[in-house]
Amino acid sequence: LETREIMMRMFPELFQALAIEPVDNYPALLAHTLEEVAPVACPGNPNIVVMTPGSLNSAYYEHSFLADQMGVDLVEPQDLFVDESRVWMRTTQGPKRVDVIYRRIDDDYLDPLAFRPDSVLGVPGIMQVYRAGGVTICSAPGAGVADDKGIYCFVPEMIRFYLGETAILENVPTWRCSEPDDYAYVMAHLSELVVKEV
Repeated sequence: LETREIMMRMFPELFQALAIEPVDNYPALLAHTLEEVAPVACPGNPNIVVMTPGSLNSAYYEHSFLADQMGVDLVEPQDLFVDESRVWMRTTQGPKRVDVIYRRIDDDYLDPLAFRPDSVLGVPGIMQVYRAGGVTICSAPGAGVADDKGIYCFVPEMIRFYLGETAILENVPTWRCSEPDDYAYVMAHLSELVVKEV
């Protein structure tokens, strides 16, 4: 969003000539989506937070920017706690209920009771509240599997299977070295390809 704003200032004629769609409404759309996924039992307007691992994270600026643009609180895990099957945020006015968490920390560190017991970032018990429907966590734990390079080559097949459609945009040619023909092709063209471990 910041880059787009700078580009529009520097090259306004480019944006006018190419009719580039705006992206400045993204924070409002994201906030609306987060409101829509609040737990059913949420009384009144949902309280939404952006959960960041902290200021030392490389994406902290983005976390802070999004929270500011959406008008929601930016929290670190130590700002949250679980009590009576709810997630609460520590504030100067006392605990405040949290209904939706836009999570920006890795699954493994989210809850030391459910994942890595050595995590100092997590909120103990948050997964129990999530499973019980007391809080909505976006992006949901486990959702990162869809972004894994090991899944990438299956995306066209998933689109066909689940949607009965052909992908609008083609994948970059991708080969699975576990398949004998793909492996043979990769080895024959190794100097031309990017190879990543999965």
